[in-house]
Amino acid sequence: MRLLRRQSRQDPQPSDEGDSPVIELRGVGLTYPGPPPVEALHPCDLTVRRGEFITVVGPSGSGKSTFLNVAGLLDSPTSGRYLLDGIDTAALPDRERTALRGRRIGFVFQSFHLLPHRSALENVALAMLYTGIPRAQRLVRARAALDQVGLGHRTGAVPGRLSGGERQRVAIARALVGRPSLLLCDEPTGNLDSANAASVLGLLDDLHGAGMTVLVITHDPEVARRGHRTVTIRDGRLHP
Repeated sequence: MRLLRRQSRQDPQPSDEGDSPVIELRGVGLTYPGPPPVEALHPCDLTVRRGEFITVVGPSGSGKSTFLNVAGLLDSPTSGRYLLDGIDTAALPDRERTALRGRRIGFVFQSFHLLPHRSALENVALAMLYTGIPRAQRLVRARAALDQVGLGHRTGAVPGRLSGGERQRVAIARALVGRPSLLLCDEPTGNLDSANAASVLGLLDDLHGAGMTVLVITHDPEVARRGHRTVTIRDGRLHP
């Protein structure tokens, strides 16, 4: 089932969402103040179009985490412009940036970050806790997201009774339930054995095939090959 995107009335209006890329970096860089200043991400340009599957690779310490934080609106760049769905994020106050991130980006991390004493259904529904959506509707949408990732039969299970691959699928369902523009994954198979990793990568392929824009940050060459385009980071420099 393909998730349909719905723009929140609280989101800023993009200039032309129908034609704009999901991500557009124009000379975006991030320098941490010193002394001495550290240029963690050198000014870079990158365009990620709607429906692409991009992998970002680089050795440890290359700047992948910095890039993730900038792309995920967790850190503000110190130079350049970042447009998300055509919205100039630099022009937004912190509160609006946070709201935009919550509505437009779904995060998947290496560590699943599931609440251990909550069921799979509750873990997914909690992602919508502050959206104003009534509880009954949150549960309906959470169940649909779990169905989408193949866990409709495990809605009542707590994380301790799920395999690593199932826990990551719950985390992906949680990322999808808000109907984001972008699925941003940080080493999504890093804690999985080869069989579960293959299953999760197959799910990402399916989501991409259904139209989701996917960006995966990884150090694993096997994972990197799943993308239709690979971007490399070395010494804080992006090489599209």
